[in-house]
Amino acid sequence: MPVRNLVSWSCLISGYNQNEMPHVACSIFRDMVCTGFLPNHYAIGSVLRACQTLKSCGLKLGLQIHAFVSKIPYAFDVVVCNGLISMYGNCTVSADYACRVFDEIRTKNTISWNSVISVYSQRGDALSAFELFSSMQQEGSDFSFRPNEYTLGSLITSASTSVDCGLVLLEQMLAKIGKLGFLQDLYVGSALVSGFGRFGLLTTAKEIFEQMGARNVVSMNGLMVGLVRQKRGEEAAEIFMEMKERVKVNSDSYLVLLSAFAEFCISGEGRRKGREVHAFLIRTGLFDSKVVIGNGLVNMYAKCGAINYACSVFELMIEKDPVSWNSMISGLDQNECYEDAVMSFHAMKATSLLPSNFSLISALSSCASLGWITMGKQIHCEGLKVGLDLDVSVSNALLTLYAETGCMTECKKVFSLMPEYDQISWNSMIGAFTDSDAHVSEAIGYFIGMMQAGWSLNRVTFINILAAVSILFLPELGRQIHVLVIKYYFMDDTAIDNAFLSCYGKCGKMTDCETIFSRMSERDEVSWNSMISGYIHNELLPQAMDLVWLMLQKGQRLDCFTFATVLSACASVATLECGMEIHACGIRACLDSDVVIGSALVDMYSKCGRIDYASRFFKLMPIRNVYSWNSMISGYARHGHGHRALQLFTEMKQERQPPDHVTFVGVLSACSHVGLVEKGFEHFESMSEIYGLIPRMEHFSCMIDLLGRAGEIDKIESLIKRMPMKPNVLIWRTILGACCRVNGSKTDLGKRAAEILLDLEPQNAVNYVLLSNMHASGGKWEDMAKTRIAMREALVKKEAGCSWVTMKDGVHVFVAGDNSHPDKDAIYKKLKDLNAKMRDLGYVPQTKFSLHDLELENQEELLSYHSEKLAVAFVLTRKSELPIRIMKNLRVCGDCHSAFKYISKIVGRQIVLRDSNRFHHFFDGKCSCGDYW
Repeated sequence: MPVRNLVSWSCLISGYNQNEMPHVACSIFRDMVCTGFLPNHYAIGSVLRACQTLKSCGLKLGLQIHAFVSKIPYAFDVVVCNGLISMYGNCTVSADYACRVFDEIRTKNTISWNSVISVYSQRGDALSAFELFSSMQQEGSDFSFRPNEYTLGSLITSASTSVDCGLVLLEQMLAKIGKLGFLQDLYVGSALVSGFGRFGLLTTAKEIFEQMGARNVVSMNGLMVGLVRQKRGEEAAEIFMEMKERVKVNSDSYLVLLSAFAEFCISGEGRRKGREVHAFLIRTGLFDSKVVIGNGLVNMYAKCGAINYACSVFELMIEKDPVSWNSMISGLDQNECYEDAVMSFHAMKATSLLPSNFSLISALSSCASLGWITMGKQIHCEGLKVGLDLDVSVSNALLTLYAETGCMTECKKVFSLMPEYDQISWNSMIGAFTDSDAHVSEAIGYFIGMMQAGWSLNRVTFINILAAVSILFLPELGRQIHVLVIKYYFMDDTAIDNAFLSCYGKCGKMTDCETIFSRMSERDEVSWNSMISGYIHNELLPQAMDLVWLMLQKGQRLDCFTFATVLSACASVATLECGMEIHACGIRACLDSDVVIGSALVDMYSKCGRIDYASRFFKLMPIRNVYSWNSMISGYARHGHGHRALQLFTEMKQERQPPDHVTFVGVLSACSHVGLVEKGFEHFESMSEIYGLIPRMEHFSCMIDLLGRAGEIDKIESLIKRMPMKPNVLIWRTILGACCRVNGSKTDLGKRAAEILLDLEPQNAVNYVLLSNMHASGGKWEDMAKTRIAMREALVKKEAGCSWVTMKDGVHVFVAGDNSHPDKDAIYKKLKDLNAKMRDLGYVPQTKFSLHDLELENQEELLSYHSEKLAVAFVLTRKSELPIRIMKNLRVCGDCHSAFKYISKIVGRQIVLRDSNRFHHFFDGKCSCGDYW
């Protein structure tokens, strides 16, 4: 143009801005000023809109323009000031600059009010936005500032993003809009639909949607988003199908539709529909032309569980943005492809893209799941480099990483360095310390700190802290928390009730459990299982069994956890009949083929003395895991079938089932019970050399027991020196027990072990008893007497030895010299007859096991009335040919062991005795242990 005037320059700036070329618009404005033209308010308004488009990049020029304007007559021009408000609103984090410009306007118009309200709305400051709206109405009482659709749209957006009072504000806006007659307005109606959909009031959203005079893609998308958030994917898809021909569908519509498929009740159906839309997007070319469409497909397939499809879509994407990588990494993490998620994170870094908080969170989550602490620390460093470690969500992911990998010091450090916390941060710390055995008490401190900081407690908080209370056995604190739960109106929450059932049950307060359970309006499987576990934990097996039968009567489904828990209880008290009844229930529920229940059945039968049943069921199991093998190996070891246990261990390796630490406890116990010292050391060494398993305290205990049974006490000292950890009470007690077996010949090591035990556990009666027995076995009666005196002075009571048998009329319990049984006369008569017949066969009482400095005749009398002998005599007073099954809470003495061999030969019946260490199967004068026990 040979001649350019003010209009020419203004039109050119406006044109570049409207064609999305803000940088050029700003450059033209500079040229205009440099050529001596004084821009008018239209040119200034256009360049300010360009700065607004450039956001933070346009702030510097925006400030320069503001300074320039203040020197010319347009300093207080309402059009220019409105432009400045919008520019500052989009280019700065704070609303202060925009508010200052607004306050300096001498004559405001509706656009001025709309602009400043929009600034606060964009920042989620609903309170300030509505205060301005109130001022607008007061200043425009003569209808000069009547709110229009833009005013109402900003206010609706502001209310929709307010967590505290958003719904109330939205409902008030709906009433106001109805009075103003804007309900049928397309812009306002779409905003209302989206707002009510966001809060889950979909009935209201649908009513507004139907009342709208015209509907566009924004209103349709808003309604669909609301439905998706409420996990009503099918309804969202139906809205799309109804409206797709009546509105101009855009890429956002397809994104919402793809997200709806992930919320279908049947994931397979959602995946199928998603593939249909995927095919349509390929045919229309939208997949290749819009990166957001590819991102939506990756997200949809990942959430539908089709991670392979998600990976394929990702690889075929021509262009990838940070959202693409975030979606892929997050999808891999959510689908438990943890290694791939970490690899994708590093692949993203190789493209020179900076990690975002989303990618960091997913990568850290995968490292936590894998236990990759070193890799997690490296990713932590990546976050530090880009300043994302200060992001509260990233910090929460770091807390989870360090907590799940047991790095509690690092966990506390991350928490202490966080500039701000949210509810998840506090809950993460409480949960982390609850799960940490060594630091459980610190969870209470963080719980108190959370309340002192003024944070609201939610269901996760209560569930975590109740778990800590149950571990620490603090029932009174549990009751205080109960009061807080009532205060926060969580008492109708089934998950909270279940947490209380578990807590009170573990704290021994079953009456409280029964009260909570009886008033629960809804009970799920966890509720029933918590009650059953509580009864079992408190040794109330009959009540637990009654509850199982009640579950069956009410038609409540018994799950694997229920069966496994009850079977474990039956195993712990050796109640074979109850165990078999539960087995029958499992068969009727078609759960007997489940590997967890199968393993529990093997364990139950072996601990109840039916190693034959356990072996038979193990062989019939269609699938076996490491627990199945461990249960069977330990079962054979417990019953003295050491060679069978070792053979099964060989078969386990042949089937390529890697052994774990528990496996080797069973293997080493098997070697111990049959005296295979060299074989035991071979397996012990193979743990670290072949399988990469570091021996733990229990493995060293097994090896000490192995040496002790073999009488090789001298080798125990060198084994202790090899231990990488400090010996604990288990080790020293095993040593003291080993010294008891060698007739007091190695008392120096035994005395040392006893001194350490009495120092560590001065109130544990077992330590005194073992020391006393060691002295007695060596005939050192004075030392034994001193030990007994020390025990009395410490006010420690020895656990009374007892034996019990289960008959059709109930469980019969006996103690040594028992005179309380109704059939005592018949029992002692039968015992007298048995003693006579045993002596005829050559039985001689082994008086060394009386462990009392008494005359020989008195020692023999004491031995005759041991509880296990009374129990077997009682069973023999009843007519039966079935095997005799006796349980004893302490280790059987040598004399009773010898007597039972004679009795089995005399009566011609098998006797199965389970003591605190193992099983003994007596038949025809022999024991399964081969007298090596």
